[in-house]
Amino acid sequence: MAKVAVIIDDMFEDSEYTQPAEAFNKGGHQLVHIGLKEGAEVKGKKEGTSVKIEKSVSEANPRDYDALLIPGGYSPDHLRVDKDAVNFAKKFMEDNKPVFSICHGAQLLITAKALEGRKATGWKSIIQDIKYAGAEYLDKEVVEDGNLVTSRHPGDLPAFIEACLKKL
Repeated sequence: MAKVAVIIDDMFEDSEYTQPAEAFNKGGHQLVHIGLKEGAEVKGKKEGTSVKIEKSVSEANPRDYDALLIPGGYSPDHLRVDKDAVNFAKKFMEDNKPVFSICHGAQLLITAKALEGRKATGWKSIIQDIKYAGAEYLDKEVVEDGNLVTSRHPGDLPAFIEACLKKL
């Protein structure tokens, strides 16, 4: 089964983490929580879901993982200012490994300059950012473009999870 890196920081969208994580675990996949500081506890923005960071992104090696999950909320905006987090996400895209991004997750990929020439979707407030990054924005519940799976918001989670599980 796959080893999935979950790159996450404070104020993530709870359901965009908990629902895919539950589905991946049920599917027999292993999740490893990657963040800015190993041992830190990060919390979701609405429900206060607690996640312990198992490995610092500065110490994590993308080669050790089969796929990357980027939950939305404010977490991707926090992560995009950290060069190690940006490079971590970029490496998954360069290596053509599955990348699962929902809602604001695309912000990390935008900063990584990893969306040019791709098809993607995301939260409505970042539509122009996605376009300026060189991607074709599609207003659909799930957009699959090669290794990249993107969705707009928590309402899209069933389709997002189904597409992610197929990639795994």
